[in-house]
Amino acid sequence: MIIFDFDGVFTDNAVYIDQYGVESVRCSRSDGLGLARVRGLDIKMCIVSTEVNPVVSARAKKLKVKCWQAVTDKSIVVRKVCLEFGVDPKKTMFVGNDINDIPAFKMVGIPVGVNDSYDEILPHISYITHRQGGYGAVREICDTVYQRRFRKSIGGDL
Repeated sequence: MIIFDFDGVFTDNAVYIDQYGVESVRCSRSDGLGLARVRGLDIKMCIVSTEVNPVVSARAKKLKVKCWQAVTDKSIVVRKVCLEFGVDPKKTMFVGNDINDIPAFKMVGIPVGVNDSYDEILPHISYITHRQGGYGAVREICDTVYQRRFRKSIGGDL
């Protein structure tokens, strides 16, 4: 299972606000193709976000990824999601970028940060992406998982 934070992972952590107070964010279109490939491997995925924002729900819906919002302690939701999907937290990846992700990093076996993560999370992650949040970090993770799973299925050494 892969659990993603949203802001700073799917986005570049910026927010655009128009004169009516409507927020929008920047995401990478390539993430959708990466998620589709991983979904084809029957790997469960979801988004867990502190934010409550319609843009998060809209993007999750378009990507066909279940989403939890208004989460104050992500470790509680990670535990709940793992139970719901019947996945061992130690066989789960959590992808984040900021200090509010640290409790979730501590819950999982594969804690991952995006390239432009805040330095305070570095001691809590085991891998950092080459790409920044909102600039293909999600796609990079998905492609890596897909390639490793594919090589393993054809008898590779991974």
